[in-house]
Amino acid sequence: MGKPTMEDVAERAGVSRALVSLVMRNAPNVSAQRRAAVLKAAEELGYSPHVMARSLASRTSTVLGVMVNDLRNAFFADVVEGLDAAAQAAGFDLILNTGGRMPSREGAALRSLLSFRPAGVVLLSPVVPAAAIEAAARQCPVVLVSRTSRLSTVDTVNDDGEAGAALAVEHLVQLGHRRIAHLDGGGAAGAAARRRGFRQAMRAHGLEPIVVRSEHTDTAGEKAVQELLSSHSPRPTALLAGNDFNAVGAISALEEHGLRVPEDVSVVGYDNTSLAALRHISLTTVDQPRAEMARLAFDALLERVRGERTEPVRHLLHPSLVVRQTTGPNSGEAQR
Repeated sequence: MGKPTMEDVAERAGVSRALVSLVMRNAPNVSAQRRAAVLKAAEELGYSPHVMARSLASRTSTVLGVMVNDLRNAFFADVVEGLDAAAQAAGFDLILNTGGRMPSREGAALRSLLSFRPAGVVLLSPVVPAAAIEAAARQCPVVLVSRTSRLSTVDTVNDDGEAGAALAVEHLVQLGHRRIAHLDGGGAAGAAARRRGFRQAMRAHGLEPIVVRSEHTDTAGEKAVQELLSSHSPRPTALLAGNDFNAVGAISALEEHGLRVPEDVSVVGYDNTSLAALRHISLTTVDQPRAEMARLAFDALLERVRGERTEPVRHLLHPSLVVRQTTGPNSGEAQR
């Protein structure tokens, strides 16, 4: 036998196909007895409605697309979890894909999402060109998380990266650190704001900012530390990594060089992911309110889908610092 159909459910329940369709759409004008009979028959047969067919039939999509910058980054998993909970509560299904931090692959991933004719799309920290985002917004509502935009057709949800980097610098300066380096996120969305905030905060304290080109990955963190230790003497006594993932790679490279964290070098991450909270890592990090970001992104998308708003919204959330075990007093250079 093939996959069960709506007709099979109707026959098993002893009702019409039209009634089964009403039940699958959760329509209100069905008696409790008949609804129970249809759902029981569907469960017995292993039937589930085809989401795309249902959307096309009703001309109202119940699909939301989500494109993730990097599937290995726990920050995105936390945001997707929040989006999924909100979507389920509102009767939507998520379709998830990734472009693997590459603009060309993200372009293809975005086109793939749009082929499902979604009600709307959320892009998490995309690096795809702005023109592709603008084109997508002509097809359905688009919300960007962790990336800014000036497009009136696109909504955004960001944390204040400049403020977050400044929080990290202030914490390290209070611990007596003066030679502080930033392993930046390169061209990643959000990296420029953190880089800018780091430089401004360092100069505000009369300190020279040290910026090492990196990316938001663990391997890039390892490589950046290798470069830092070979090109800067005396070495920095503290690091602000581009994100938690990057910080873990940096810590690994420091330990390979016989340097202790935080006794020799203090390390601060960014995002406050579940990775940072692991006991054997216990990373001091800047917290982005991921649950709130997910909620705001979904609410903004739903307002557009329902036609409740046409003006763009620009949410900018203030981060906070979570102090754990990877930062400590500077013992590597004289206080001043």
